[in-house]
Amino acid sequence: MKKDYLELTRLIERLHRRFLDVLRAELGRMGIKELNAVQALLLTNIGAEHIAIRDLVERGYYQGSNVSYNIKKLTDMGYLEQERSQHDRRSVTVRLTDKALQVVARVEALEDVNAAAIEGSGVEGKDLRSTAETLRRIERTWADYIRYGEG
Repeated sequence: MKKDYLELTRLIERLHRRFLDVLRAELGRMGIKELNAVQALLLTNIGAEHIAIRDLVERGYYQGSNVSYNIKKLTDMGYLEQERSQHDRRSVTVRLTDKALQVVARVEALEDVNAAAIEGSGVEGKDLRSTAETLRRIERTWADYIRYGEG
């Protein structure tokens, strides 16, 4: 079990890097040089929402300093609009601009192409669902460890 677990943890990291490589390649095909793959993924995760920055961090997508840096850069480049809450001036929400929505639409089209390619390689939906459930269980185990220590 330990050998399989260690292999899986390395594979998770490699898959994430490879996914960012795929996004980077698509950005290159789009002629977008100012955005990096992490920023494109951030835009995709925000999507159509008008979302508080702290919610992005709480969802576990990003580290606090990383998201703050990227939000500032994306705002400066015209991909995000920021708005302070009228009720809590410390809270800032963001939403995508039309420029960002074009990138998100292209990333979503890329996801469709990749999903079809994966299906064409013989991977079935039930396999992906099973894998996702296993990864969610591992995520919960790690989250519990962070909160409570050894179980």
